[in-house]
Amino acid sequence: MALSRLSLNTSSSSLSRLLFRPSLLSASRLFSSSDVLTIETSVPFTAHQCDPPPRTVETTPKELLGFFRDMSVMRRMEIAADSLYKSKLIRGFCHLYDGQEAVAVGMEAAITRRDAIITAYRDHCIFLGRGGSLVEAFAELMGRQGGCSKGKGGSMHFYKKDSHFYGGHGIVGAQVPLGCGIALGQKYSKDGTVTFAMYGDGAANQGQLFEALNMSALLDLPVILVCENNHYGMGTAEWRAAKSPAYYKRGDYAPGLKVDGMDAFAVKQACKFAKEHALKNGPIILEMDTYRYHGHSMSDPGSTYRTRDEISGVRQERDPIERIRKLILSHELATASELKDIEKQARKEVDEAIAQAKENPMPDPSELFTNVYVKGFGVEAFGADRKEFKAVLP
Repeated sequence: MALSRLSLNTSSSSLSRLLFRPSLLSASRLFSSSDVLTIETSVPFTAHQCDPPPRTVETTPKELLGFFRDMSVMRRMEIAADSLYKSKLIRGFCHLYDGQEAVAVGMEAAITRRDAIITAYRDHCIFLGRGGSLVEAFAELMGRQGGCSKGKGGSMHFYKKDSHFYGGHGIVGAQVPLGCGIALGQKYSKDGTVTFAMYGDGAANQGQLFEALNMSALLDLPVILVCENNHYGMGTAEWRAAKSPAYYKRGDYAPGLKVDGMDAFAVKQACKFAKEHALKNGPIILEMDTYRYHGHSMSDPGSTYRTRDEISGVRQERDPIERIRKLILSHELATASELKDIEKQARKEVDEAIAQAKENPMPDPSELFTNVYVKGFGVEAFGADRKEFKAVLP
């Protein structure tokens, strides 16, 4: 990420100005809410059927340090989930997001919680970005009552309706038509909000994606299709699965933008641009060029179809957290030691959340029958042979 300039707009006479001082930073460094940093994105945007946004992005010390902390918590959460899975405290499928954190934090920085997000099964960090708690996340991963989906969804089905996060979906590509449907509702309500429908490069060849995009374009729906291209659909490299892996061009009649998905500020700029476009002109595609460090899921070691040198090369050259760390140090917003303390605090918060989640009870067996049928219709449950009457469902 190229460094541009730091412009400070401070006024000691303004007593009402809010000051930002992270608890782990030294008391000698106080940041005003109006301090402005101008950052240049790591690489230019590549556009299809539209003019790209500028590379310069405005931020503040508070946002920059917030990015570092949020991504550190996300990274630590996913590493801890790896250990919990290997300890058999997490069962079933589990898809980790470490490496892709810049997409989650950059997107949130550009939109509001009134905007909607829907994604596939790599959803833990998107949930955190929407305001979900670590305890809710780990409780859900371990199938406990206090989970964000009451322990019944697991890793692939996180949900937070009050922040307009509509999952967490296990069927490849199926969330995209649902996201376009949410955008249809937003257009009817005329509330100035948009939907970000996220999918991976492995889902980019799904027919339902193109059908949904066609309808969305015809109706000028406020929807942004976000392809998180981590370059492997399960164990299949993109070039083996797609004749045209330029996913941002796949919309043909719909404009698209290729974004460095390892650069939080590039993601922020692209999502801001896409929201403004979608509200005026309808759908747009964002291709986030990103990378996952873990395998596709916990059952995939992630090293049979790519080399360890490839993985370590991305870590060294493009890691999203290290990019933010360099920006913070270059602008002298914190010392290396203080950033280490923030990472230690993130580890502590994750460990405490895991301990709390473990204390959570498992769902009551009666939960098997909730959220399945409409209440009060007297639906009856029978045994497999239809002879033994079981219960009248609530």
